[in-house]
Amino acid sequence: MSGWGNLRAVDSVRGDSERGADRGYVTYEDFGRRFFDYAVSEDRVAGAFRQLAGTAFDFGPISAGPGRIARVAAHVKLGDPILHRRNDDIISFQLRIPLRLRLTIDLLVDKTRYDVEGDIHLRLAARAAAPLRVVIDVDEPSTRDVEINVESRTLRGSLLRVIADVDEEIKRFIVRYIAQELNKPAVAAAREIDVAARLDSAWRLDPPA
Repeated sequence: MSGWGNLRAVDSVRGDSERGADRGYVTYEDFGRRFFDYAVSEDRVAGAFRQLAGTAFDFGPISAGPGRIARVAAHVKLGDPILHRRNDDIISFQLRIPLRLRLTIDLLVDKTRYDVEGDIHLRLAARAAAPLRVVIDVDEPSTRDVEINVESRTLRGSLLRVIADVDEEIKRFIVRYIAQELNKPAVAAAREIDVAARLDSAWRLDPPA
């Protein structure tokens, strides 16, 4: 009798397993990974940063060049973010935000304006956080993450020296601006999903009569 009881128990487990497979059941671990893969799609994560697109800010004017006789100012405008996802143990992203700089160089005798392009690169990671949250973590940007193409054929050598003199200051200003924007409530909120709160809101049962 004992042997038959064990056999029935094995058959029951096998039956539950087969029925589960038919219904598409997966392990909790597999479900968690699939949830993350779906929740942090490129479109959704890019949307959290899309509100930065089109924003603009001004830099300077500041003194630069030999004898500090030049005055340099820039109007910077951010373009649409471009995102690339990488699927490793931790889902990470490379975010590139195009920049357009309208540079003004005032040499006292004349004032010249140039359009210069650039990019800022940000590194992101999707994190699981307590109690039940999805957080898009952003590495602190630095001047190494900013590229400004000042070696344009339209810039004369003397003006290139002026730009090179303030290049690092422009980059620092851009980094500070981006860091401030990332910490604004609207952007910070878009980078975090409170899964428990969403489930409670979506799966609310009517109270008993």
